[in-house]
Amino acid sequence: MKRPLHRLLVAAAAMGVLPSCDNVNDERIPYAPVYITFATEAEWRLYGTPAASDVRRFIKSEKLPARFPYTAMSETGFGGVMLVCDAMGENRAFDLACPVEVSQQVRIYVPEGEINARCPVCGSTYDIMSGYGHPLSGPAQKDGYWLKTYHVSYTGRPLEYIVVTR
Repeated sequence: MKRPLHRLLVAAAAMGVLPSCDNVNDERIPYAPVYITFATEAEWRLYGTPAASDVRRFIKSEKLPARFPYTAMSETGFGGVMLVCDAMGENRAFDLACPVEVSQQVRIYVPEGEINARCPVCGSTYDIMSGYGHPLSGPAQKDGYWLKTYHVSYTGRPLEYIVVTR
């Protein structure tokens, strides 16, 4: 049973599907707490990412998204949080700070009509729909700087998604 899985992993690595461990650097963004909750289904539908390819930015200090019910416990990471529903319908979260620039004010965004995130300063692009935040172009790709990821969990009470730091 282990042999077919081993062959599959070897084949995937040979085709370049799996990232190379020596090229990945996702620790450039300093630690900052993240805690965002959606207490009701209506709140999730209004402010969350319930459908594939949905993207939402959360920046507590700037009150984004507007009228989101932040609490005293809410935290939105180093540069803010980008919540994404990937192509498979899974919810993912990334820090908005570009790992090349490492600044709370230089934030990635998704240009209108596109599916990849981009840094407005260095021009690096990142794949956010795969759930990994790997660099596609620019200095981030050259240096192997990935987006900082956060964990998204579903508690099931009655519908509560929570984004927390790793």
